[in-house]
Amino acid sequence: MSPRPFEDPTCTEMSDPLAGLDAVDWASLHHAYGSAEDVPGMLRDLHRPEKAAEAADDLLTHIHHQGGCVDTSAAPAVPYVLRAAADPGIEPGVRQELVELVGCLAHEGNTAEPRFVDPAWAAAWDLAVTDLLTMLDDPLAPIRGAVAEALAEARDRADEVLRALRARWAVEPAAETRGQLVGSIGSLTPHGGAERAAAVDWLRALMDGAEPAARLVAVQALRAALPGQDDEAYARTVSEVLLGSEPATWRPGVTYLEGTVTWAHGLLGDDRAGRVALAVKLLAHEESAVRAGALQAAADAISRRRSAGPELLPAVARLLSDPEPENRRFAGRVLGMCGHAARPWADALAAMVTDEGEPYLPAQDQAVWALSRIGDARCVPPVARRLSEVRPAFSYFEMHSAGWGADEPSLTEVAGGLAAHADALLPPLRARLAAASTVDERRALCQVLTAWGAAAAPAIPELRDLLDTDGAVWALDALAAIGPAASAAVPPERLRALLDAPPEGQSFAPRALAVAYGRLTGDREPALALLVPERGEAYRWESAARVVGELGPQGAPYVARLRELLDVHAEGWLPLCVGEALWRITGQADEVVPALVRAIEPFPERGNAYRAVTETVRLLARIGPPAAPALPVLRAFLDADERPVPHGTWRSVPDDDELCDAARAALLAIAGTDSPAGSAT
Repeated sequence: MSPRPFEDPTCTEMSDPLAGLDAVDWASLHHAYGSAEDVPGMLRDLHRPEKAAEAADDLLTHIHHQGGCVDTSAAPAVPYVLRAAADPGIEPGVRQELVELVGCLAHEGNTAEPRFVDPAWAAAWDLAVTDLLTMLDDPLAPIRGAVAEALAEARDRADEVLRALRARWAVEPAAETRGQLVGSIGSLTPHGGAERAAAVDWLRALMDGAEPAARLVAVQALRAALPGQDDEAYARTVSEVLLGSEPATWRPGVTYLEGTVTWAHGLLGDDRAGRVALAVKLLAHEESAVRAGALQAAADAISRRRSAGPELLPAVARLLSDPEPENRRFAGRVLGMCGHAARPWADALAAMVTDEGEPYLPAQDQAVWALSRIGDARCVPPVARRLSEVRPAFSYFEMHSAGWGADEPSLTEVAGGLAAHADALLPPLRARLAAASTVDERRALCQVLTAWGAAAAPAIPELRDLLDTDGAVWALDALAAIGPAASAAVPPERLRALLDAPPEGQSFAPRALAVAYGRLTGDREPALALLVPERGEAYRWESAARVVGELGPQGAPYVARLRELLDVHAEGWLPLCVGEALWRITGQADEVVPALVRAIEPFPERGNAYRAVTETVRLLARIGPPAAPALPVLRAFLDADERPVPHGTWRSVPDDDELCDAARAALLAIAGTDSPAGSAT
């Protein structure tokens, strides 16, 4: 009888690493791309030097792919994968990738929904663990590290594996592999039985030891071993290492020191006081790369906690004069992120907006953005200069990616809030708009004018000229924002011609133009014809509801459908758009306020509030006193220390500032004092 395809490879002749391969009915098995009949070819190619690397990649993409499941081809393939991984004749990088493939499959076996995991996988993985344990003594450190990482998934044999990992650590010479061994012990400890307490004690002893790298990784491992259990020893240990030892000893083998600092700082978890105190000290470190990492740590702390800003900003501001140009740039970015809270350092920022004051242009640009965020008029001359220069100082795109990359501020971010200074900025902006040669430049300049609204009226001639270009969508948006002056300046027949022949290659143009046309002329029929979906479709009603709501009482024919949609989604854009439309059409707040409150109620505690939440709060302000049921959630937004918006990005503080401003305005409006509320129509 043929051996089961997932039996222990040591049960077959190692002289033939492919023994039994043809006995498997591969055509009846599956991987991410369908039938697994091509897997034997990949497994054979692992033993052909010229094809091994490609075969390893193919196995990863076919058998593991993007995770989320363990397909039926995984169990019979793993023994052959491990035979190749253990073969010293195969290129080390390929061997390491094969071990990592097995570890990835094991992770999916532990975390994917059981219905997506092949029942044969558990037995195959159990046999694989036995073979991986023997590979802990492989001659090559990268292989040993990959094996240790994979063994972190051996939950059903946790005690046995914990003993093996600790035994290997005692004789392991490679620093990186030692770190991986400790990390795997931490990951596996919660699944241990008799060995669990001993593993925790071992990790604590390691944390209190003398080796800086081991102490840090022990903190990380303890956090994994004891999830949710903060310990003041963590902050003490990380601080002692980062402030009392050489940076080269913190994470051997990792050359990106800034990343090491942010990683180590992150080991403090939710210890707000510890994180802030450590960041303040690291911002004064003698090594520039450590200060750079500390700036990222400070930015992250401020993005999470409102109370972190007052404690960290003075130390951040001192780095505006750092010898390292990138640190000056980053310090300006952090201050700009904090907006009005950075006002005490406005003079220092203003001194950086010229070549004489700051020769490093990226740092200079950040200082200009920071002054703009603060509301300091000293940003206006440098913005005007940049609009006149050939070099586009600011990005034409807003970058909202997570992390602390070197994204330059966008033109809209810098100039969009400067409508009060339109007189000074319009001449260079209009000249640049007339000379713009790309759709990206036209779009960005038009978006600034849209943000300025009526103050942008002198630019109507340039915007009118853009209606014949690929910038027509954004030009019409700006004209609509300007209002009556623009409506009188553009013949209706020209606008209708634009609707009939929108720019080519822009699938969004017909709808966007129809909406802007309605706002400019009051004729919303073209937008209604394009946007109002079929009765059974809810997801497309966000845009349609906005247009219907702009009809005011004339939108009465749509009220019944809007009422059906009001409670379809508990959160998001649909309750906001539908609720606003109903209120504007009927003038009745009592039927929409409960849905609006329900849509924002979870976010003070849950966090990750997005744009729709802030816009809903602004709508509650416009509704005014009838929105009184929202008072508790509005106060909760303002009382929170943890920012209820996504953390860890340059947008965290600006988004939180907007949410807080909206909540304050709503509280005033509901109280009937200094009310921004207007009529429903």
